[in-house]
Amino acid sequence: MECAEKEGFPSYGFFRQDANCALWGRQPLPEEKLRVAGAKDGGWVYSGRNSGSKMEIPDQSMRGVEMALDPALILQTAFGFWSSKVLLTAVEFGMFTKLGDRRVRGAELGAELGLHPRGVSDFFDALVAMRFLDREGDGPSAKYFNTPTGALYLDRASPRYVGGWLVMLNDRLFKFWHDLPEALRTGQPQNETKHGQKGMFEELYEELPRLEQFLGAMTGLSRLNFEAFAAKFDFSNFKTLCDIGGATGLLSIEVAKRHPSLHCTSFDLAPVEQIAQKHIAAAGLGDRISTASGDFFKDPLPKADIITMGMILHDWNLEKKMHLIRSAYDALPPGGALVAIEALIDDARRENVFGLLMSLNMLIEFGDAFDFSGADFRQWCSEVGFRRFDVMHLAGPSSAAIAYK
Repeated sequence: MECAEKEGFPSYGFFRQDANCALWGRQPLPEEKLRVAGAKDGGWVYSGRNSGSKMEIPDQSMRGVEMALDPALILQTAFGFWSSKVLLTAVEFGMFTKLGDRRVRGAELGAELGLHPRGVSDFFDALVAMRFLDREGDGPSAKYFNTPTGALYLDRASPRYVGGWLVMLNDRLFKFWHDLPEALRTGQPQNETKHGQKGMFEELYEELPRLEQFLGAMTGLSRLNFEAFAAKFDFSNFKTLCDIGGATGLLSIEVAKRHPSLHCTSFDLAPVEQIAQKHIAAAGLGDRISTASGDFFKDPLPKADIITMGMILHDWNLEKKMHLIRSAYDALPPGGALVAIEALIDDARRENVFGLLMSLNMLIEFGDAFDFSGADFRQWCSEVGFRRFDVMHLAGPSSAAIAYK
């Protein structure tokens, strides 16, 4: 089946998946339409191109109409954990980092990674077939090397490394999602707290070196969205920005690099402040980005013309979401903007599969937390007093929901 890249979705396979395209993050070209003879309301039946087996629909209103039916998407989704685990394991092994810019025979690379010979060719060639790895030649003498995408996003030496997220998926979420049925039946989180342990974030905040390492590893995916926000949003009428839950200060750094007239503040809990200061100093922006610490549920937010929240609101239930929105409203001047950067679910809840799955992930992590649509955001912000709204696509499945005071 022919596929077309969906604009803005080069590395995600979560939009309207097709059996032959889902793994590559591509969307099928518009499907051909066949008029249904005798169907009510002049409906359409959609038939994929180059389809395989066909069957006649026995329904009286559709008799004589053939449709292409194929279980490939069902099977691919059902077996999807196979491919996911192969990629996550390669990242866990540091395979892409180990390869770097080299071309290495399979036996040699397997030995470097400590692999048993039995699985070496299957493992590496599966990654080739999945387009995460490339190969020169065939057979035992073939040499494996990184694809441009793998080198950019999966090599730890790259500033755009996203593997930190993949490591967390493999270490934590892969096993927690096994308990999705229980989460759906009980509404309760299925993470470490289920077994009487401390939550991951509670433990991280107790150990500053681990917290710094974690925050650094998590910047990969955030960077894509923050760069897009810095490039697309119109900052011309604003002089100050405060990023709530600023972590390493990445959003402030990306905005400050592009907009020299803007002064930014990165706001987070006290243990994070010195980490942000180090990253800001390393970017050479200490004179234009300041830091502030506090608890956004207990303390007022710093005053600014723009208040940003990157992947913050979805961590909380509705009551706490509303608290944060009200706090932002109070901190903004008339004409100021609240910007929530999230994997925003489309209003019809039919398209952004990643956003919907992320919301299920919030169930697994926190129980009552959830992701939301632009329409939800508008309703909540209207209740608080915001008067104008916009949604701006950023990167992948993420968008900026914007409310103006």
